[in-house]
Amino acid sequence: MKIFSLRFTVFVTFWLLIILLDSINIPLSITLFALSLAIYFFLSVKRRLLFLYSMLSCIVFIHGCLLTDNSSLSLLLLLFITMEAAISLMKEMVPFYLAMNILLSLSLIWLNNGHLLETIIISLLFSFLVLKLNHMTDERREQREIYDQLLGEYRNLKRMNLAAEQNARLEERTKIARDIHDSVGHRLTALIMKLETLAIETKHPGYTTLKQMANESLEETRQAVKALKTDEQEGIATVVHLIRKLEAESHLLVQFTIKQGILSVPLSNEKSIILYRVIQEALTNAMRHAQSREVHVTLGKSAAGAISFEITNAIHDAKPLAYGFGLTNMQKRVEEVEGFLDVYQTDETFVVKGTIPGS
Repeated sequence: MKIFSLRFTVFVTFWLLIILLDSINIPLSITLFALSLAIYFFLSVKRRLLFLYSMLSCIVFIHGCLLTDNSSLSLLLLLFITMEAAISLMKEMVPFYLAMNILLSLSLIWLNNGHLLETIIISLLFSFLVLKLNHMTDERREQREIYDQLLGEYRNLKRMNLAAEQNARLEERTKIARDIHDSVGHRLTALIMKLETLAIETKHPGYTTLKQMANESLEETRQAVKALKTDEQEGIATVVHLIRKLEAESHLLVQFTIKQGILSVPLSNEKSIILYRVIQEALTNAMRHAQSREVHVTLGKSAAGAISFEITNAIHDAKPLAYGFGLTNMQKRVEEVEGFLDVYQTDETFVVKGTIPGS
């Protein structure tokens, strides 16, 4: 934002100097200035940049030819716009735009009876600098993308390791709970039945006391088994916690909407991991391919009691949707648990939605 403000200030300053010092028709100059400002603001949308920059250059050229008696400031403004375009445009677009601006500059000098030869030499040197700047910007952009990919893979590995550890702990707790239920629980039940039989046969009050103690022990055992299994049924809360952690690490702004009744839906550890992986892959796609850092995640409960989810993010440069490894693997994992996944995009939005049955 600071860089855009600085560029905007320089752009406006050039225009004001041209209007105040060189314009021969100030009202018409202000009109063209207002038009160029409107186009300049559209540059922040990052769509059709070549067309917008070309429009700016043409406006400056027309103004310099028809409404000024000195082309120096108009030439400087053209050079500034060219430098800015070298940073923003893709590598293959820059030569065309640079050639167009050189022709406009030479025409402007020729129409104002300037020093054409000197301008050609300066334009060639300037062209070299612009191409070099664009090359450096393109390399930096590629390095940034590689860095983001490596950082994303590193964080994915960390989360996979964390999920694996949690999975191992939950499986161990479940195994212990089953062992306690199958061994201790059954033995206590058998003991209670035996004590009840002895109490009836002997009429001894001590057996009744022992039976009561055994019942209390059985109830405590059941509570312990229930506590050990609790984490297995807290899937949604765990998924929300992991997504919040992912949000903090990736600097995404995740807008969470959790609809009524969703937290009460039981979800096994396996399905919790699948739901988390789906949301994680959708957020990763948003980080890699969307200019916006805002993602909307909605979790709800369908009429059939299944978990419904929808992840959306804005896209500014819509490309044909292609299923890569991530999306294909995501769909396969959801279908393995009899779920449903749909991925599509509109002109402005990328959407991942589906359902996972509760358990």
